Amino acid sequence: MASVTFEHLTKTYPNGFISVNDVNLFIEDGEFVVFHGPSGCGKSTILRMVGGLEDITSGKIYLGDELLNDILPRDRRLAMAFQNYTLYKNFNVYENMALGLRLRDFPRTVIDSRVKSAATFLGIDTVLDGKLKSLTDTQRQRVALGRAIVCHPKVLLVDEDFARQNESRRREMLSDILRINESLKITVLYVTNNYEEAVSLKKHIVFMKDGRIIQEQKPV
Repeated sequence: MASVTFEHLTKTYPNGFISVNDVNLFIEDGEFVVFHGPSGCGKSTILRMVGGLEDITSGKIYLGDELLNDILPRDRRLAMAFQNYTLYKNFNVYENMALGLRLRDFPRTVIDSRVKSAATFLGIDTVLDGKLKSLTDTQRQRVALGRAIVCHPKVLLVDEDFARQNESRRREMLSDILRINESLKITVLYVTNNYEEAVSLKKHIVFMKDGRIIQEQKPV
C-alpha cells in the first residue's frame, strides 16, 4: 500500500526553532494531498522528512506498514520533484531518464520499456535522442518527472518551487502530476502557498500554520 502516516511528527532545529510541531496525519493510498500555508509553516520540511532529506527530531513516518525513519533516501519507494532537480547536460533525454534505473542495475530491456512508456505518457517520446539544450523548459521539466516515474514510486513529492519561475509552466506541471496521480495511481504530496491554487485542485487539503495542522478539507 502507498498510504502515508505521520505520528507526532516533529522537527526542531539546533537553534531551537520548531519547524514541524506534533503533526498527525493519514494519507490514503492513491490520494492527491495539498499542503498549504505561508512560507515557514513547515509544509516543505514535511516533504523533505518524508524524502529523507531532513532528519526527524521525533515521531514516525510510515509508508503503508513500513517505518521510514531509518531507511536511507535511496531505499525509499518515493520520488521527488523539487526546484533543484539535476539533469545532466551531456546526456540525452533517454539517458537522463534511465539513469536511476541503471544505477540500480535494472536489466536493459526493463529500462528501455519503462523509459519509452514514461516518455510516451508525458509526450516527450519524440525527443528521447535530443540533448537538453535543444529542449523547451517544459520538456526539461517533463524529463525530470519522467525520471521520477520510471522507478515506479509509490509516492511522488512535489514542492511548489518545481515550477515557480513561470506561471504557464506551473499550470502544465500541475496538469502532469494530476495525470500521474489519476492514471498511474501514484500517491502525490504537493506543497503550495497559493490558496487559490490549493482550493481549485479540489483535493485533500492540509492547512498549516506555525508547524501545525490547523485544518483539513477533503473533496465532497
